[in-house]
Amino acid sequence: MKAVIAELLTALALILLAGIAGWFVHGERGATLMAFAALGVFFLRQLWLAMLLIRWAAAPLGTPTPSASGVWGVAFDALHRRGRLASAEREQATQELARFRRAAEALPDGVVILDGYRAIEWMNQQAELCFGLKAATDTGSRITHLLREPDFLAYLDDTDHRGIPLELRTRRNPGRVLQVQASPFAAGRTLLLVRDVTQLQKLATMRRDFVANVSHELKTPLTVTMGFIETAQDALEDSPPATIAGYLRTADEQARRMRQLIEDLLTLSALETDAPPPLEDRVGVAALLEDILQEVRTLSAGRHRITLENTGPAWLLGSVRELRSALANLAGNAVRYSPDGGDITLGWRADGETGAIFSVRDSGIGIAAEHLPRLTERFYRVDRGRSREAGGTGLGLAIVKHVLERHQATLHIESAPGRGSTFSIAFPAHRVQS
Repeated sequence: MKAVIAELLTALALILLAGIAGWFVHGERGATLMAFAALGVFFLRQLWLAMLLIRWAAAPLGTPTPSASGVWGVAFDALHRRGRLASAEREQATQELARFRRAAEALPDGVVILDGYRAIEWMNQQAELCFGLKAATDTGSRITHLLREPDFLAYLDDTDHRGIPLELRTRRNPGRVLQVQASPFAAGRTLLLVRDVTQLQKLATMRRDFVANVSHELKTPLTVTMGFIETAQDALEDSPPATIAGYLRTADEQARRMRQLIEDLLTLSALETDAPPPLEDRVGVAALLEDILQEVRTLSAGRHRITLENTGPAWLLGSVRELRSALANLAGNAVRYSPDGGDITLGWRADGETGAIFSVRDSGIGIAAEHLPRLTERFYRVDRGRSREAGGTGLGLAIVKHVLERHQATLHIESAPGRGSTFSIAFPAHRVQS
């Protein structure tokens, strides 16, 4: 305000001085002309400075303000200060927006922001993966035009869905199960949170199947055991000792089967949880294979021709207990599923690419191709009746799978019905020592 008064006083003083000078030179008429001339110069200066202001306002952001004296100088300095403040605020807002986007990108869930017309304003990478969209091309499009699932459209239209997620399967991303939750915010916008729960659903299904299978597998031998014990109790007085002994032997076999099932469950549980890495024992392969050979010969009881071919490295690094369990399991399965008189070959050989390979080759019944990918699933059996007769628990190959994963080894299966099977374990080079 002081600058404005000073500017006006200066202008009035100049006009007055010009009028006095004109009066001395030309009298009253000269005084009037000189005063108007001074006033015109004053207004021309104001117009010039106003034009500088207009040109500065049209220039790109960051252009320095014009320089001037007097009230215009004060005004330009004030504009310069406001420009610096606005620039700092823009920079802060840009940084905050960048931080928000980085934080949203780091979220494990998908985030989509919709405007009042349900057009996509922004989405993170996880949302792109879940919905099968592309931010570069789909931003600005209505999500209802991109995802036309009736359940999703009805969910967005329903105002009573607050806090209730929707389970969604989309044609854009088949095979995935999504959990979508919508929340309104800020001027008619909608925040969509999406999570891929496909694996969680699979785990829940596996958990239900696991409980059902365990219950069934334990119930059968338990029922048989209790039945034979009750029969033996009822027959104590009337039946000969040999008959009662037969009942007790059958009950004992079923009890042993239950114990084996429980032991396998505990072993599998320990391998599937956050168990510590396997011990790096230096396992002598020759002695290990000889123990397994004697074990399977005892299991076979002379019904099969079993041979061992050992031409591989002498040492293997890993947990001797876990390795013995995996290798013996494959060898035992060959005995159980090979007819009497069949051939079984245990092999250990070096391999230039993977380090070494342990294999079990049999001339058994073989396995159809459609069953091979599922053999390592818990309780999966190609022939349930034959597996129970052979004394299997349905957990052996699941245990083998986890042992091999812990030793960075891989299992390969070659089989065909009526042509036998070959189960091979490829150990990496860093676990093999000559």
